[in-house]
Amino acid sequence: MSGSPRRKPVSLQRSAPPQTPLPPLVIVRDSPLHGLGVFAARRIAGGARIIEYLGEHVSHEEADRRYRHKDALDNHTFLFIVDARTVIDAGVDGNEARFVNHSCAPNCVSVTENRRVFIDALRTIEPGEELTYDYLIQRESDDPPDIDAIFACRCGVERCRGTLLWPPRRAAPRGRRARRR
Repeated sequence: MSGSPRRKPVSLQRSAPPQTPLPPLVIVRDSPLHGLGVFAARRIAGGARIIEYLGEHVSHEEADRRYRHKDALDNHTFLFIVDARTVIDAGVDGNEARFVNHSCAPNCVSVTENRRVFIDALRTIEPGEELTYDYLIQRESDDPPDIDAIFACRCGVERCRGTLLWPPRRAAPRGRRARRR
């Protein structure tokens, strides 16, 4: 007796419908804060990792050498300090993250992990809203007296500290108020 040949089971899986690609998460355009800025192209959830700050990883000495010729009054660079040994120069192989502007009331934060820097959302960011983080540029002992003017903040928020530098300068102590008699 001969049997019929065995057949392999046929899979009845359907192919998935073609996916419409999502629009980009961010776009770069003119900013009311400074030069170019990065804006949400669609809603970004609070806590989301938005973008990595890319560029060439160099030593502090190399970063200083590259920008030694810059005018001392020019505060515009694409340098991001990663740690005591490394700086990211986004002027070389950088991406959109280099255009995220500073704010004293930011909607993002920079996060360093394994010598990489990411920009994460602190809260939900609506489409069209500019992405910002606090640069927290450290003051140096040899800063010129007008350093706060050189690194003036343009964020315009109510509690703006007036500078990209950290820590903010303490206000000059006020004299005692004369008592009314």
